[in-house]
Amino acid sequence: MSGTTKKVADVAFKAGRSIDWEGMAKLLVSDEARREFSNLRRAFDDVNSQLQTKFSQEPEPIDWDYYRKGIGTRLVDMYKEHYESIEIPKFVDTVTPQYKPKFEALLIELKEAEEKSLKESERLEKEIADVQELKKKLSTMTADEYFAKHPELKQKFDDEIRNDNWGY
Repeated sequence: MSGTTKKVADVAFKAGRSIDWEGMAKLLVSDEARREFSNLRRAFDDVNSQLQTKFSQEPEPIDWDYYRKGIGTRLVDMYKEHYESIEIPKFVDTVTPQYKPKFEALLIELKEAEEKSLKESERLEKEIADVQELKKKLSTMTADEYFAKHPELKQKFDDEIRNDNWGY
């Protein structure tokens, strides 16, 4: 195997181990996103598996002497010369530099969305707690107690009464 192919296979293998698939899966909200994420992970695992099996094995060396005995020296030497003159082009990664900044920008956007979501969750949990507390006290609560918690409503009602606006 060429050194470049082995390096690509090694990098893909290491990348597969360092990806926090479960952590990313926890961030997904919709079923469609989970399906797409599952497809992405399956495709990554398939490619990684192929890199590890197909490209990580060294090819069997050619026994040129064996062929010289059966075919003839001149013809085998000609094939050997052409075989050794073959140069396999080196892999030049032009995709990663193009998409790496985009991926990093998406990660930053994801972190910001996660922080925003956590803040909204905290706000909603506080609001739910307030509503549950209000529900428990509603049957015994006086108007003054309610207005103490919601002064904006008291102001609104006072303005309506002062302006002789009774809502009809």
